[in-house]
Amino acid sequence: MDKHRLATLVKSWFTGFDKPLALVVFLLFGMGIVALYSASIDMPGRLEDQLRNILLSFAVMWLIANLPTQTLMRVAVPLYTVGVALLIAVAMFGLIRKGARRWLNVGIVVQPSEILKIAVPLTLAWYFQMREGVIRWFDYLVAAVLLAVPVGLIAKQPDLGTALLVLAAGLYIIYFAGLSWRLIIPVISLVGVAAILLISFQTQLCAPGVDWPVLHGYQQHRVCTLLDPTSDPLGKGFHTIQSIIAIGSGGLTGKGWLQGTQTHLEFIPEKHTDFIFAVFSEEFGLLGNCVLLLLYALLVLRGFYIAAQAPSLFSRLLAGSITMIFFTYAFVNMGMVSGILPVVGVPLPLLSYGGTALVTLGMGIGILMNISRQKRFVQS
Repeated sequence: MDKHRLATLVKSWFTGFDKPLALVVFLLFGMGIVALYSASIDMPGRLEDQLRNILLSFAVMWLIANLPTQTLMRVAVPLYTVGVALLIAVAMFGLIRKGARRWLNVGIVVQPSEILKIAVPLTLAWYFQMREGVIRWFDYLVAAVLLAVPVGLIAKQPDLGTALLVLAAGLYIIYFAGLSWRLIIPVISLVGVAAILLISFQTQLCAPGVDWPVLHGYQQHRVCTLLDPTSDPLGKGFHTIQSIIAIGSGGLTGKGWLQGTQTHLEFIPEKHTDFIFAVFSEEFGLLGNCVLLLLYALLVLRGFYIAAQAPSLFSRLLAGSITMIFFTYAFVNMGMVSGILPVVGVPLPLLSYGGTALVTLGMGIGILMNISRQKRFVQS
């Protein structure tokens, strides 16, 4: 085979890739590898494992980007059904680790809640596509039930972080499908009032012996620690205090790659996963963070562009929701590391070490590329 034919063959393999989106993802992966090398320099094998995870994520991304469009709609309901069934199986006889029942042994150990991060928006987008042109208030109620089932099962494990991400993914679909602001504004107002009351009566609500309804004890403790990290400086507050010190000590240009003292003196907990943003901030400073934020902004803007150009309601809703999932991941992770949100165990997308989460995000990128390919085929 001559070089020209080989080049043509290779090019055909990547026709499903959206080039601007692929470039941003490539740069984020590159920054993640740089940060992870520093964060895991005392953890042999972590970098190699992450490179393997990236290759697996890339393979999933490529596969989904090149699937026929209708396949995404066909797999929506089966994937949702399997995901919910696995969550029920987890509740019945799942593995317990660190006090939470989140995993299932099916030959390999899996975390079924990760499936729902993609299955929920897929299913809700499919549902509203089926109801296009005749969407009524009852359809939003049905969508709410479809969303509440997996969110409730995940929250019961307990896994509040994943439950909130799945909830957000579903709510984005419902909002983009045309939910009236008359229903949204009261909910936002209620949350705002609750936050003000929580801050105003922090001393009384966080006093020893006071139990909050709905939330587990450790979740209540996380919220109280967020309001005052110094109330438990050697416990739950330790994470927040040390990460804030790391971010602040980075200054404008950072201490330099591999030179982070908070990182390499083991003050930052979970530095290769949930708190990798603190590692990055300490070593690359405000300027590095600006570049990172710019890349996430470009990813979100490209995702919204793909959603706006999508040829069907299903594609528009799905692309919009997937895009907002990336925004939510980044916002929540940076917020909790910076001390403005509770620590809920949400990774920084495409930077944090991890296998399942990275593959899930690769599926999301693949869906965006698939929808972008639809647009190009329609235009041609």
